[in-house]
Amino acid sequence: MLDRWTMPLTHRPLERLAQRLKGRATPDQVTFVAFLIGISALPLLAWEYYGLALVAVVLNRLGDGLDGALARVSGRSSEAGGFLDIGLDFVFYAAVVLGFALANPAENALAAALLLFAFIGTGTSFLAFSIAAKQQAIERPHFPNKAFYYLEGLTEGTETVVALVLFCLFPSHFAILAVVFAIACLITTATRLWGGYWTLRAHKANGGGMG
Repeated sequence: MLDRWTMPLTHRPLERLAQRLKGRATPDQVTFVAFLIGISALPLLAWEYYGLALVAVVLNRLGDGLDGALARVSGRSSEAGGFLDIGLDFVFYAAVVLGFALANPAENALAAALLLFAFIGTGTSFLAFSIAAKQQAIERPHFPNKAFYYLEGLTEGTETVVALVLFCLFPSHFAILAVVFAIACLITTATRLWGGYWTLRAHKANGGGMG
Protein backbone atom coordinates (compact mmCIF):
# COMPACT_ATOMS: atom_id res chain seq x y z
CA MET A 1 0.00 0.00 0.00
CA LEU A 2 2.82 2.42 0.84
CA ASP A 3 5.38 1.26 -1.73
CA ARG A 4 4.31 3.73 -4.39
CA TRP A 5 5.21 6.59 -2.04
CA THR A 6 8.26 5.17 -0.25
CA MET A 7 10.06 3.83 -3.30
CA PRO A 8 10.50 7.25 -4.97
CA LEU A 9 11.94 8.58 -1.68
CA THR A 10 14.62 5.89 -1.54
CA HIS A 11 15.36 5.82 -5.27
CA ARG A 12 17.86 8.69 -5.40
CA PRO A 13 19.96 7.82 -2.29
CA LEU A 14 20.18 4.19 -3.40
CA GLU A 15 21.17 5.24 -6.90
CA ARG A 16 24.02 7.40 -5.54
CA LEU A 17 25.26 4.48 -3.45
CA ALA A 18 24.94 2.18 -6.45
CA GLN A 19 27.10 4.52 -8.53
CA ARG A 20 29.90 4.03 -5.99
CA LEU A 21 29.55 0.26 -6.23
CA LYS A 22 29.37 0.20 -10.00
CA GLY A 23 32.19 -1.92 -11.37
CA ARG A 24 33.06 -3.28 -7.93
CA ALA A 25 30.18 -5.68 -7.45
CA THR A 26 27.34 -7.17 -9.47
CA PRO A 27 23.67 -6.85 -8.51
CA ASP A 28 23.47 -10.60 -7.88
CA GLN A 29 26.45 -10.43 -5.52
CA VAL A 30 24.76 -7.65 -3.55
CA THR A 31 21.56 -9.72 -3.43
CA PHE A 32 23.39 -12.75 -2.06
CA VAL A 33 25.46 -10.82 0.51
CA ALA A 34 22.32 -9.04 1.71
CA PHE A 35 20.64 -12.42 2.08
CA LEU A 36 23.51 -13.84 4.12
CA ILE A 37 23.35 -10.84 6.44
CA GLY A 38 19.59 -11.11 6.71
CA ILE A 39 19.50 -14.85 7.38
CA SER A 40 21.84 -14.30 10.34
CA ALA A 41 18.80 -12.80 12.05
CA LEU A 42 17.43 -16.32 12.51
CA PRO A 43 20.03 -17.53 15.04
CA LEU A 44 20.29 -14.06 16.56
CA LEU A 45 16.56 -14.02 17.25
CA ALA A 46 16.58 -17.58 18.51
CA TRP A 47 19.29 -16.53 21.01
CA GLU A 48 17.28 -13.36 21.79
CA TYR A 49 19.88 -10.90 20.52
CA TYR A 50 17.14 -8.62 19.28
CA GLY A 51 19.30 -5.53 18.75
CA LEU A 52 21.77 -7.38 16.54
CA ALA A 53 18.88 -9.02 14.70
CA LEU A 54 17.43 -5.59 14.00
CA VAL A 55 20.74 -4.51 12.47
CA ALA A 56 20.71 -7.61 10.26
CA VAL A 57 17.14 -6.90 9.17
CA VAL A 58 17.88 -3.26 8.30
CA LEU A 59 21.07 -4.12 6.39
CA ASN A 60 19.23 -6.83 4.47
CA ARG A 61 16.52 -4.41 3.42
CA LEU A 62 19.15 -1.84 2.42
CA GLY A 63 20.81 -4.47 0.25
CA ASP A 64 17.46 -5.41 -1.21
CA GLY A 65 17.01 -1.89 -2.52
CA LEU A 66 20.65 -1.48 -3.49
CA ASP A 67 20.79 -4.51 -5.78
CA GLY A 68 17.99 -3.14 -7.92
CA ALA A 69 19.56 0.31 -8.07
CA LEU A 70 22.90 -1.22 -9.06
CA ALA A 71 21.20 -3.26 -11.77
CA ARG A 72 19.72 -0.08 -13.22
CA VAL A 73 22.84 2.10 -13.16
CA SER A 74 25.06 -0.70 -14.48
CA GLY A 75 22.60 -1.87 -17.12
CA ARG A 76 22.71 -5.40 -15.71
CA SER A 77 19.05 -5.84 -14.86
CA SER A 78 17.84 -9.35 -15.60
CA GLU A 79 14.93 -11.66 -14.95
CA ALA A 80 17.38 -14.12 -13.35
CA GLY A 81 18.44 -11.45 -10.87
CA GLY A 82 14.84 -10.54 -10.19
CA PHE A 83 14.01 -14.18 -9.56
CA LEU A 84 16.93 -14.54 -7.13
CA ASP A 85 15.96 -11.33 -5.35
CA ILE A 86 12.31 -12.19 -4.74
CA GLY A 87 13.05 -15.81 -3.87
CA LEU A 88 15.61 -14.91 -1.21
CA ASP A 89 13.31 -12.18 0.11
CA PHE A 90 10.61 -14.67 0.98
CA VAL A 91 13.12 -17.03 2.61
CA PHE A 92 14.40 -14.11 4.68
CA TYR A 93 10.90 -13.06 5.79
CA ALA A 94 10.11 -16.60 6.89
CA ALA A 95 13.45 -16.92 8.70
CA VAL A 96 12.74 -13.86 10.83
CA VAL A 97 9.36 -15.22 11.87
CA LEU A 98 10.87 -18.62 12.64
CA GLY A 99 13.52 -16.91 14.75
CA PHE A 100 10.86 -15.44 17.03
CA ALA A 101 9.13 -18.80 17.31
CA LEU A 102 12.41 -20.39 18.41
CA ALA A 103 13.11 -17.59 20.88
CA ASN A 104 9.94 -18.24 22.84
CA PRO A 105 7.95 -21.22 21.51
CA ALA A 106 5.35 -21.14 24.27
CA GLU A 107 4.29 -17.56 23.55
CA ASN A 108 5.29 -17.04 19.92
CA ALA A 109 4.93 -20.31 18.02
CA LEU A 110 1.20 -20.14 17.27
CA ALA A 111 1.34 -16.50 16.15
CA ALA A 112 4.42 -17.28 14.04
CA ALA A 113 2.61 -20.22 12.41
CA LEU A 114 -0.34 -17.97 11.57
CA LEU A 115 1.95 -15.35 10.06
CA LEU A 116 3.81 -17.94 7.98
CA PHE A 117 0.43 -19.20 6.74
CA ALA A 118 -0.46 -15.64 5.76
CA PHE A 119 2.91 -15.19 4.04
CA ILE A 120 2.13 -18.22 1.87
CA GLY A 121 -1.01 -16.43 0.71
CA THR A 122 0.63 -13.09 -0.05
CA GLY A 123 3.64 -14.72 -1.71
CA THR A 124 1.74 -17.15 -3.93
CA SER A 125 -0.90 -14.63 -4.97
CA PHE A 126 1.85 -12.15 -5.84
CA LEU A 127 3.97 -14.59 -7.83
CA ALA A 128 1.10 -16.39 -9.54
CA PHE A 129 -0.27 -13.10 -10.83
CA SER A 130 3.21 -12.01 -11.91
CA ILE A 131 3.51 -15.12 -14.11
CA ALA A 132 0.10 -14.60 -15.69
CA ALA A 133 0.69 -10.86 -16.17
CA LYS A 134 4.01 -11.55 -17.87
CA GLN A 135 2.39 -14.04 -20.24
CA GLN A 136 -0.35 -11.57 -21.14
CA ALA A 137 2.02 -8.58 -21.39
CA ILE A 138 0.14 -6.55 -18.80
CA GLU A 139 1.98 -3.32 -18.03
CA ARG A 140 3.36 -2.31 -14.61
CA PRO A 141 1.97 1.23 -14.13
CA HIS A 142 3.26 1.95 -10.61
CA PHE A 143 6.52 -0.02 -10.43
CA PRO A 144 8.17 0.09 -13.87
CA ASN A 145 11.60 -0.76 -12.42
CA LYS A 146 10.51 -4.02 -10.80
CA ALA A 147 11.40 -7.35 -12.37
CA PHE A 148 7.92 -8.61 -11.59
CA TYR A 149 4.47 -7.11 -11.98
CA TYR A 150 3.32 -5.75 -8.63
CA LEU A 151 -0.29 -6.51 -7.78
CA GLU A 152 -0.90 -4.02 -5.01
CA GLY A 153 -2.21 -4.92 -1.58
CA LEU A 154 -2.60 -3.77 1.99
CA THR A 155 0.78 -5.30 2.90
CA GLU A 156 3.66 -4.73 0.50
CA GLY A 157 7.38 -4.30 0.98
CA THR A 158 7.22 -1.17 3.13
CA GLU A 159 4.64 -2.59 5.52
CA THR A 160 6.62 -5.80 5.84
CA VAL A 161 9.82 -3.93 6.73
CA VAL A 162 7.93 -1.89 9.34
CA ALA A 163 6.49 -5.09 10.82
CA LEU A 164 9.90 -6.79 11.03
CA VAL A 165 11.43 -3.74 12.69
CA LEU A 166 8.58 -3.56 15.21
CA PHE A 167 9.03 -7.25 16.00
CA CYS A 168 12.68 -6.62 16.86
CA LEU A 169 12.00 -3.42 18.82
CA PHE A 170 9.18 -4.95 20.87
CA PRO A 171 9.95 -8.68 21.06
CA SER A 172 7.74 -9.22 24.10
CA HIS A 173 4.77 -8.11 21.97
CA PHE A 174 5.65 -10.30 18.97
CA ALA A 175 2.57 -12.49 19.29
CA ILE A 176 0.02 -9.68 19.08
CA LEU A 177 2.00 -7.79 16.43
CA ALA A 178 2.32 -10.96 14.34
CA VAL A 179 -1.41 -11.70 14.57
CA VAL A 180 -2.29 -8.15 13.51
CA PHE A 181 0.11 -8.29 10.58
CA ALA A 182 -1.10 -11.76 9.63
CA ILE A 183 -4.67 -10.46 9.42
CA ALA A 184 -3.48 -7.64 7.17
CA CYS A 185 -1.63 -10.18 5.00
CA LEU A 186 -4.74 -12.34 4.72
CA ILE A 187 -6.72 -9.30 3.60
CA THR A 188 -4.00 -8.63 1.03
CA THR A 189 -4.25 -12.23 -0.20
CA ALA A 190 -8.00 -11.97 -0.61
CA THR A 191 -7.86 -8.66 -2.46
CA ARG A 192 -5.01 -9.85 -4.71
CA LEU A 193 -6.84 -13.03 -5.63
CA TRP A 194 -10.02 -11.10 -6.36
CA GLY A 195 -8.31 -8.22 -8.17
CA GLY A 196 -5.92 -10.46 -10.06
CA TYR A 197 -8.66 -12.78 -11.25
CA TRP A 198 -10.81 -9.97 -12.60
CA THR A 199 -7.83 -8.07 -14.05
CA LEU A 200 -6.81 -11.13 -16.05
CA ARG A 201 -10.41 -11.81 -17.11
CA ALA A 202 -10.89 -8.23 -18.25
CA HIS A 203 -7.58 -8.23 -20.13
CA LYS A 204 -8.56 -11.44 -21.89
CA ALA A 205 -12.02 -10.07 -22.76
CA ASN A 206 -10.42 -6.96 -24.24
CA GLY A 207 -8.34 -9.04 -26.62
CA GLY A 208 -5.12 -9.32 -24.60
CA GLY A 209 -3.21 -12.44 -23.71
CA MET A 210 -1.85 -15.45 -25.49
CA GLY A 211 -5.01 -17.49 -25.83
